[in-house]
Amino acid sequence: MESQLQQDLWKVAQGPWEPGVLPSAENLARARASLPTALLDTGSSLESVQRHILDDIVPAFNGGSISANYYGFVTGGTTPAALFADNVVSAYDQNVQVHLPNHSIVTDVEYNALGLLLDLFRLDRSAWHNGTFTTGATGSNILGLACGREFVLQKAAQRKGIETQSVGEHGLFAVLNALGLSGVQVLSTLPHSSLVKAAGILGIGRSNVHNICQAGDPLRFDLERLEKELARTDKVSIVAISCGEVNTGRFATSGEDLRQIRQLCDQYGAWMHADGAFGIFGRVLDDRPEFATIKKGSEGIDLVDSITGDGHKLLNVPYDCGFFFSRHPEVASQVFQNANAAYLTAGSSNGPSIPSPLNIGLENSRRFRALPVYASLLSYGKSGYQEMLERQIGLARKIYDWVFDHPSYTALPKTSSKAELLDQTFMSVLFRANDEALNRNLAQKINDSSRMFVSGTSWDGAPACRIAISNWRVDVERDFALVSEVLAKVAQA
Repeated sequence: MESQLQQDLWKVAQGPWEPGVLPSAENLARARASLPTALLDTGSSLESVQRHILDDIVPAFNGGSISANYYGFVTGGTTPAALFADNVVSAYDQNVQVHLPNHSIVTDVEYNALGLLLDLFRLDRSAWHNGTFTTGATGSNILGLACGREFVLQKAAQRKGIETQSVGEHGLFAVLNALGLSGVQVLSTLPHSSLVKAAGILGIGRSNVHNICQAGDPLRFDLERLEKELARTDKVSIVAISCGEVNTGRFATSGEDLRQIRQLCDQYGAWMHADGAFGIFGRVLDDRPEFATIKKGSEGIDLVDSITGDGHKLLNVPYDCGFFFSRHPEVASQVFQNANAAYLTAGSSNGPSIPSPLNIGLENSRRFRALPVYASLLSYGKSGYQEMLERQIGLARKIYDWVFDHPSYTALPKTSSKAELLDQTFMSVLFRANDEALNRNLAQKINDSSRMFVSGTSWDGAPACRIAISNWRVDVERDFALVSEVLAKVAQA
């Protein structure tokens, strides 16, 4: 049974997924009916539990990770190397919490994997090899805003000539009160919901996340408004860069924009955070003209103070996996230091100075989620990930080209220039149906085909659909034929 399960997993990892991307109503009903209503006194055999999971539960899963045609939520796949490593992680169940060199190699592997990620993103290890793995975008953005909150309040204390106090030590209310401030604000453009959620968790407040965009372009910063907010004396500020907006995949800044924002942040003591969940992967592309706009959008990210990203998106490793980097390692330890537990102190090592993960992140207990990242990076290398992303961009642009010309659909954001639209396309396709009644249920109509899955969203106050292409299995011609056929049939119906 175990060997057959391993064979099935490997088969899924190697090739395209044939069944529908969503489970059938029958399989969902059967799976729900199979769930026990109470825990029995006597347990079942391992074989019967395995059969129950494989025969009843698994058929009711969606194909989110294992289908090239699941285009919702920027859900990447799981590369064969990552799947193998993830099974090793489960089998050996290492808790990556403290760097003890004679105890296990796991913290060394995690530190090495972070360095390999920096190489992939063309970031200088000497400045950026300070970070950790998280559960995903929300966890990473909590780290970024928490470090920013600590940093900007310390800067405010220095400007006022007051003894520096740590939020991690004394609490947000006490530090704000000591500095005579009313709060912390986050300044962004169309921020991802996980950033707003992080602000709520950290006591900054969701209502203190402000959209500082240009009147004619919701994706770009209004630098005049930004400086006005940064200059406020009653609040301190974190500037959050959307390195890849969730609906369009487009970028909030260029390298020149970031240089100007960096100067403003330095002038007013603000922290500059980049939410690079998937946009940071634009940095793996080469300098060919067809990728120039994408490359320009991810330029200058090395100027920020912290960067977050998702591994279970374009890196194509399993849920859950995110990553966090910062140019200020001492700030993370001030916020996340595990207090009063001498037995959790790291041991000495002759190698690099590796911090214990529990002192720079949220969890004291952590799955060894770095190993699938490590394995996949070794398996594909820089050129493998570049080729993967080029296929994803190629498919997105081919679909956009078709949607732009189709009489039943409108490509978004609206533009009269197809060339301009395609030039700015990264790995997302945003569109709506021209028929208002169809558009209200467009995502459902597309998903009812069970041949592909899209996310319903909104744009300019009206419903829209997003196709987010992020799976390593993408085949441009095969997948375009499927998507265009489904969309054409939905329009005809």
